[in-house]
Amino acid sequence: MKYNVLIVDDEALARKLLSAYVEKDERLALVGMCATASEAFAAIRNNHVDILLLDIHLPDTNGLDLARTCKNIPVIIFTTAYSEHALESYSLDATDYLLKPISPERFKTAIEKGIRRFSQETATVPAAEPVAEPVEFVDYMMVKADYKLNRINFNELKYIEGQHEYVTFHLKERKITALYSLKKLEEQLPEKNFMRVHKSYIVNLNYVTQSDTSNVLLDDISIPIGGSYKDIVKSRLK
Repeated sequence: MKYNVLIVDDEALARKLLSAYVEKDERLALVGMCATASEAFAAIRNNHVDILLLDIHLPDTNGLDLARTCKNIPVIIFTTAYSEHALESYSLDATDYLLKPISPERFKTAIEKGIRRFSQETATVPAAEPVAEPVEFVDYMMVKADYKLNRINFNELKYIEGQHEYVTFHLKERKITALYSLKKLEEQLPEKNFMRVHKSYIVNLNYVTQSDTSNVLLDDISIPIGGSYKDIVKSRLK
């Protein structure tokens, strides 16, 4: 059996080192590498993950907060350059806590612990019942803009407008403009609530009050429907 591993670390060198360790272990299969929590949410949604190698200091949120949302992943191993979060990590039932720089021997020890834990947890699940439940995701995202981290609650986000390499998040009470890719946001936002309706717009379906063949209406705001999106918009809003 191969154990699927996801690496989440904002340092390129750390990702490279951990991926090299993973690839040398025949029991492990690398399913992805992420630099932010937002990328990690998308990767977890699209892949089955058995072991999560998770840095604590991430640019868009705290790795401990991310771990709290990943209750369905059997093995979480924290990787960090700081020791002050060790106690809190174990309160989250983490399998291990690796301090950087991580040696091959220390990595192997953590993986051994993870595999033993994985075997114990899955062995307690009756064969007739499904092992996995849907992963629980947080209902917000952290966006860096104007040298600050801004929390955007999905239930307050009405729509996102793309403007070349920037996007503007239109919330109920404010706007935030940040350097983001609309395509990446489309992949990361909860699909049940958000939909791309135009090359320059993603809307929150909970705010759509009316639609026709050319536009969707969010109260008094009219958003155009792009030609290539008309069929999917019609299907979703039927």
